[in-house]
Formats: sequence, C-alpha cells, structure tokens
Amino acid sequence: MGFNCGIVGLPNVGKSTIFNALTSAAAAAENFPFCTIEPNTGIVPLRDPRLDRMAAISESAKVTPTTMEFVDIAGLVKGASQGEGLGNQFLAHIRAVDAIVQVVRCFDDPDVVHVHGVINPVEDADVVNLELLFADLETVERRAEKVEKLARVGKKESVVEAELLGRYREALRDNRPARSVAVTAEEQSIVQSWQLLTNKPMLYVANVGEKALKMLPTHRSYQQFVVFAKTTGAVVVPICGAIESEIAQLAPSDRAVFLADVGLEASGLDRLAHAGHRLLHLIAFFTTGPKETRAWTVREGTTAPEAAGKIHSDLERGFIRAETYQCDELFVHGSEAALRAKGLIRQEGKAYIVCDGDVMFFKFHV
Repeated sequence: MGFNCGIVGLPNVGKSTIFNALTSAAAAAENFPFCTIEPNTGIVPLRDPRLDRMAAISESAKVTPTTMEFVDIAGLVKGASQGEGLGNQFLAHIRAVDAIVQVVRCFDDPDVVHVHGVINPVEDADVVNLELLFADLETVERRAEKVEKLARVGKKESVVEAELLGRYREALRDNRPARSVAVTAEEQSIVQSWQLLTNKPMLYVANVGEKALKMLPTHRSYQQFVVFAKTTGAVVVPICGAIESEIAQLAPSDRAVFLADVGLEASGLDRLAHAGHRLLHLIAFFTTGPKETRAWTVREGTTAPEAAGKIHSDLERGFIRAETYQCDELFVHGSEAALRAKGLIRQEGKAYIVCDGDVMFFKFHV
C-alpha cells in the first residue's frame, strides 16, 4: 500500500520547481502554462533521526527510511471543471492521489508571469478550490439523478444514498468542500465510491522569496494567506523554491551547513514530507537488526497483524504475536538485551494497535 500527495496549483506558482527540488527529478519547469502535462512522480524519503540511532545500536548493515510519493500534476486554470486548459486530464490525475498539496505563489518575480497578472495567494487558492468544488457538484448531481430514481421505487440502499447525496449537494452549493460534511464510518464507505476531489485532505505550500522566508511574521501576503488557511482548518508550509533547488544540488553532508547559513533548522521539503505524512494520519513503526534497520508506514489505528502484512502477507496470514517496545526505550537502555532483562519487551496479540515509534518483531506460522 503506497501513499501519495498530488501537487496542484495554478500555472507558474512554482509547482514543478518545488517538485524538482523535492525529488531531485528532472521534471520540466519552463516559464509557460501547462509545461507539466503528464504527471511526474517521485518517491521522497522521510528523514528520521531515530533510524540512525537504532541502526548504530543494532550495528545494521543497511538503513531504509519510510517514503512519501509526490505527484506533480498539470497546472489548473479557471474553468478547468468545464474542460478549460488541461482540465479533464487534471481532474483524472488528482482523483488518483490520497491527498492534495496546493502550491500558492507568494513571491514577486517580473521574469515569471502570473496568469492573473497580480500576486494574490488567497484569490489563487479560491480559483483552484472552486474548480475542484464545481467538479464535485457535477459528480454529486449526476449521481443523485440516478439514485433518486431508484429511491422512488423503494430500493433501500438508494434511499440511504439519496439522503447522503442531498447533504453533500447542499454543502457544495454553499461553497463548502465535501470534507466539511460530517458522516459516520458506514456513510464514509459510500462517499468514498464517489471519488470526490474536495473530500481529500489538503495542505498548502506558500512559495515565498528568499528574503520573505526570513521575515515571515511581517510578510503581508503570506500572513493574509495563513489567516485564510486557518478558516478552512488547513496547514500552511512556507517554502522558498529557489533555496530548496540549491539544497537539492548539494551533497547530504553539505546540506546542514547550508541550512545553518540561511537560518533554517530543516529544509522546507523535509517539513513538507512530514506534513504530508501527518495529513494522511500515517505513523512509522520499525524493524531493526544486524542486516537492516527499516521504517514502515501504516495508518493510525493499524493492528499488529495488519502491520505485519505491510512487511509480507505471510506474516499477517500466520500472525501469532508481536514482540514490541518503543524506540525511545532502546535509546535510554542501550540494547535489546537490556530491555529484555528489565522486562520492557511486550508480547502483543492480534488486537494490539500499533503506535508511532514501535519497534516490532513478528512471530508467525504458516
């Protein structure tokens, strides 16, 4: 099971520049609309200092981080829901991702044209959000037309779905995204089948200039956008695409020095990858030993057998129990042998819910 975030936004907001830096891929980034036509995909490691600490204790020959997949999707323009620009391709590609990362432009550059002629990140976000909303409203109304006919003849499942569609239609007509509608777990399974775009979780990337990155508390357009984002409950990650492009060209050993020189504790792209992880309610558990220390990604609420299945289906099918401890306990006591001597390694069964930072060894029989 993979997890991915689609990077969207208007043309020339810096989507492909950020994607290039994020993935060190050779995605095109020319200064004209629709440069990105087919979605570029890149797998990004999530840097986690816990991995190296565990690997040192286990004397592991290999360290494998967990990853996040990012998809750079063609720029959207006003009217995309009606097929303008590359609208139909855009909508098809975005339906396939788990979450949306919307890039908005907060930087001034006379050499990079803005499709609306003025820098206004709030208005830019409104254009994208409304196009997604219009596309969803069309989906809901088209579905409602079919379902309501079946509901009128007494088909029970259709009666339930028709009522649910009515709630979503009301929200969308009121310019509220699908994710704002409260539903039960049973209802959510019905909603998932509709593939609504505004039901996907979303975070924003504010692409700012290098000078602005150092004065964000007083940067007018950025602060206005943060206020806007808070009204929707969305997170904003400020990133300077130009700086991230420089970082991507450096050797890993030189990046820390560069970040310190520009006054950053971590790269914006690292923060984005971790924000995407949180947006999807993902956690990491670990396996460690002489051969390899590795991080594995699962959703919050995953049971121990399901986590075992992430490694191999046989482990889930023949699951017996999991030997488990928190990585922080390993850092305190220095070795698994010390943890075992102190009785700190737990034996967990099929009902155990995996926690972020768990180190697990699965017992199974097939």
